[in-house]
Amino acid sequence: MGIIDVQNLNKTYANKLVLNNLSLSLGSGQIVGLLGPNGCGKSTLIKILAGVISDYDGNVFIDGQTPGIYTKSIVSYLPEKTYLSKWMRPVDAVAYFSDFYADFDKVKAMDMIQQFRLDPMQPTKNMSKGMQEKLQLSLVMSRRSKVLILDEPLGGVDPATRSAILDMILRNYLEESILIMATHLVQDVERIFNYAILLGYGELILAGETDDIRREYGKSLDEIFREVFACSISL
Repeated sequence: MGIIDVQNLNKTYANKLVLNNLSLSLGSGQIVGLLGPNGCGKSTLIKILAGVISDYDGNVFIDGQTPGIYTKSIVSYLPEKTYLSKWMRPVDAVAYFSDFYADFDKVKAMDMIQQFRLDPMQPTKNMSKGMQEKLQLSLVMSRRSKVLILDEPLGGVDPATRSAILDMILRNYLEESILIMATHLVQDVERIFNYAILLGYGELILAGETDDIRREYGKSLDEIFREVFACSISL
């Protein structure tokens, strides 16, 4: 059993099947790309792993436990949407996380905030979307968690900033953890993944070590991604 095990997972919204009999197993020490177009079920899967969604069919285990109080203590989750209160400044957010999470490294968080050149006294309501994403990433990456889950962390930033954020993730990722990043920006981020999951409208299309996938298909992950979903759109 891996650190994450999903068995025959099904999830329906208003009679629409969003995840269809999904099964996968992931071990620690990996940076995993959860890849797929918008609306394919990536965020739903992530919310189930994070313990945000509990009404599903099938089995989900994180460190041998079903999602709940324990798993939330070992999962550091970055949602796609901004979740900090508008009045919060970085110093307030760091204090909040420090009080709330026993595994939070306050010094590391402030260091990342400084590296991102964020003003620790600026309210989030006065920040751009990209600045807010940098702040939230700094908070999430500063937990010493067994599982880190990032849902589209690069959607609101320009390509140059994406590269800087990826480098920051690599420098602060704990090798004994597993990091899962959901994204549809495959070309920009595939360099950091050593394992990839390609999800297509609720179904598992492809999963494996990225080097093995590239060798088997003779293509980059981005090229495979584009071909798979260009075909699905044309159909």
